[in-house]
Amino acid sequence: MTAISSTAARPRALTFGNVWLSVALVAILFIYPFVFGKAMNFGISTLLFAGFAMSWNILGGWAGQTSLGHAALLGIGAYTMTLLATPERLPPFLSSPLAPWWGALIGIVIAVAVAAVWGWLTFRLQGSYFALSSIAVALVIRLVAINSDWTGGAEGLFMPELPKLFGFDLFDRKTEYWLAFGFVVLTLVITHLIRRSRMGYALQAVREDEDGARALGIDPARMKLLAFMLSAALMALGGSLYALYLQAFEPHTLLELPVSIQIALLAIIGGRTTIQGPLIGALLLSIFGEVFRNVFSSANLLIYGVLILLVTLFAPQGIMGLFQKAGSKLGTAR
Repeated sequence: MTAISSTAARPRALTFGNVWLSVALVAILFIYPFVFGKAMNFGISTLLFAGFAMSWNILGGWAGQTSLGHAALLGIGAYTMTLLATPERLPPFLSSPLAPWWGALIGIVIAVAVAAVWGWLTFRLQGSYFALSSIAVALVIRLVAINSDWTGGAEGLFMPELPKLFGFDLFDRKTEYWLAFGFVVLTLVITHLIRRSRMGYALQAVREDEDGARALGIDPARMKLLAFMLSAALMALGGSLYALYLQAFEPHTLLELPVSIQIALLAIIGGRTTIQGPLIGALLLSIFGEVFRNVFSSANLLIYGVLILLVTLFAPQGIMGLFQKAGSKLGTAR
């Protein structure tokens, strides 16, 4: 009761979980294509990975389950939409290709089903054991994609010609930017809704103390499974958009372990227990990565790695944790 009262007494402006910070970030992203119209590739990739990080954070941050296999869910969305839109690769029960939005929806359903089975098998494990099991499951899915002729094997897939969406060309970079923007806004809104819901409080209780949560009548396995399924649905949606952006992809680039690690790092460095942390982490690290690539091309990865190390050492709660601490000190000083 004391913990609840102290949390409620904390000024809302200092929690950084309020809507206004999200609105400000969304406004910046909305303005971007009008100001930096020649850097659309950077904007699209940054938005997509921000959405991936926020999707991962539903499981990795709110439920406290560190997954290093989320690239598999991303790949399910990308492969499903592309396969169902390619006439030469249609399953026997389809006579004509599906529009990309229907393929994306089916990809979401498949990803949720995979997450349900995946979670049921692995949520008996905790901590590093769950992280290792997530790598194993992702590797199995990657091997299936590599060794299956239907998925294009190691050579991957090429996106076929697609119908227009409300008159807009899906291969146009501006269209892809606004689709990625919508993905980020959707994920941000869902995260806000989770935070304010009974599910959000239950997930936080599970993250902090599973035994304590169980004593309060919360089923930890059920809550983690719900978080995983929701995270998988958003990852698959983002994966279909990523396939549109890439237009050609292969298992070695889409389903590799480094992709899962990158997604997790964006959320962790930004602040995995916050709403906007993964988004801010993706924005800042993408900007720093681009600057280092152009200015320090020979030492790009070294400087980028040192930056990540410094944030991990001196800001274990992430970038948003630093902002929260500074806000708390400012509030105390007043």
